[in-house]
Amino acid sequence: MTTQSPAAPPLTLGPRLIRAEILVVFSVSLGASGLVALVRLIGALTAPEQLKGQQAVLVRSLAPDRPWLDLALQLVDIAISVAPVGLVAYLLVRSGESMRTIGVDLREPRRDLVRGALLAAAIGGTGLAFYLAVYAAGINLNVVAGALPDVWWRIPVLLLAAAQNGVLEEVLVSGYLLRRLEQAGWAPWRSVVVAALLRGSYHLYQGFGGFVGNVVMGLVFGRLYQRWGRAMPLIIAHTLIDAVAFAGYAALHGRVSWLP
Repeated sequence: MTTQSPAAPPLTLGPRLIRAEILVVFSVSLGASGLVALVRLIGALTAPEQLKGQQAVLVRSLAPDRPWLDLALQLVDIAISVAPVGLVAYLLVRSGESMRTIGVDLREPRRDLVRGALLAAAIGGTGLAFYLAVYAAGINLNVVAGALPDVWWRIPVLLLAAAQNGVLEEVLVSGYLLRRLEQAGWAPWRSVVVAALLRGSYHLYQGFGGFVGNVVMGLVFGRLYQRWGRAMPLIIAHTLIDAVAFAGYAALHGRVSWLP
């Protein structure tokens, strides 16, 4: 008769291990995206054309004139992009925690939805006004929210991309990172500032306006996470903001004069 081995105890996290874990997670996710965004901004600044004359395309065709291949590549790209969330979930379980620890669960669906919708309305409206202002000032690229072919799957893919952004960024930056920095003994505001700067870094490819706007958004989201202890309202808010931006751009571009 075989005996079952006892379960391994949860991993004890000290400051050194927390730093190493954070480095690994963001080296394969949003930290790497920040480095790429910085290089792209340098490329835009050194190009002969002014920033406002260049484009930053958020969701582009991956196989022009081949819609079914394009759809397959879009879905694979979304799945790969959100994969670091699985890594974070594993690391939380490995340390005796879970996604529930950072408030990614369905315990408070109504409250999360209300908070997320109100936050999306506040951030989304001011964010659009800020983008139009910085674009007019010439310090931001023309952000093209979607450049997909006019096929049946365009809007569903844009909505999936919005959900991917919301889940990936809020789980990693608002939930996981702030949780780990708290465990490492960081002061709350120091943690929020670092998380906000990280959020701004991987939006540098949009220009200086994209960086500043997302840093401000990060400060707001970070403080709300620390107050609520839940990332779900932030996931909902971020998803709604991007969904309206992506679908709204597809519906309005070329039909209104105020949208570049």
